[in-house]
Amino acid sequence: MIHEREELRNRLRDLNLTSIAEEFEAVALRAAAESLSHEAFLAELVRLEHAAKRSRRLDRLRKQSGLLIGKTFESLELSAFSPKIRQQLEPLWSGTFLDDARNVIAVGRPGSGKTHLACALGYRLIEEGVSVTFSSAVALTQRLLAAKRDLRLPQEMLKLDRFACLILDDIGYVQHDREEMEVLFTLLAERYERRSLIITTNLVFSEWDQIFKNPMTTLAAVDRVVHHSTILDLTDTESFRAKAAVAAKAKRIAVTGNGVPASVAVE
Repeated sequence: MIHEREELRNRLRDLNLTSIAEEFEAVALRAAAESLSHEAFLAELVRLEHAAKRSRRLDRLRKQSGLLIGKTFESLELSAFSPKIRQQLEPLWSGTFLDDARNVIAVGRPGSGKTHLACALGYRLIEEGVSVTFSSAVALTQRLLAAKRDLRLPQEMLKLDRFACLILDDIGYVQHDREEMEVLFTLLAERYERRSLIITTNLVFSEWDQIFKNPMTTLAAVDRVVHHSTILDLTDTESFRAKAAVAAKAKRIAVTGNGVPASVAVE
């Protein structure tokens, strides 16, 4: 009997059914105690295997995503956003916008929560089994530029194409030169109507000429990004960092009466 169990366990591992291999004896004992049918016994084993495989896959997706740690919806103060923004977010959580290769663009001032919002959406998409990759605009542009110089830009584009959703953070912060602008435009054009982008920017679209320099290139880039997109307008959202600084100062004043630490004030 012991030999048969070990042989079964080894065959299950050969088939990459590792969770069933580890759990079938315990499940068999429980099935006997609860008088479960063969079908119920098998269903429980399949459920355990499926849950374990899903968990391992989600772990891989999180690790390869490059998303900022802790930037989830659970740690985001959603009440700070307008009702319109919260309403726009709800249909995005399921990831159905990816089916039509729609984009999401978060536009707002520094500190308005754009990056946190983008990462939180990325984490939520991963929970739906979606492959996501996150990068700052400057890092990804430099990566593509290096690939172009090494004559391997098509291969680098193919690597990015494997991800259903690309999060491009802070596209407006870097003033790109001509070569950088060209590879960035190529990326936007390649993903147009094929793969989705989530873009954060502190520049409204009329200011994108600061990125692409040439008016026609700017128009073409904006057209590709905005077509089939959801635009999250955070321009009126108060800076989270500024609010945190004000709250911290108010707390210090409340404790000491003058903003000086209590231990110093006593002296």
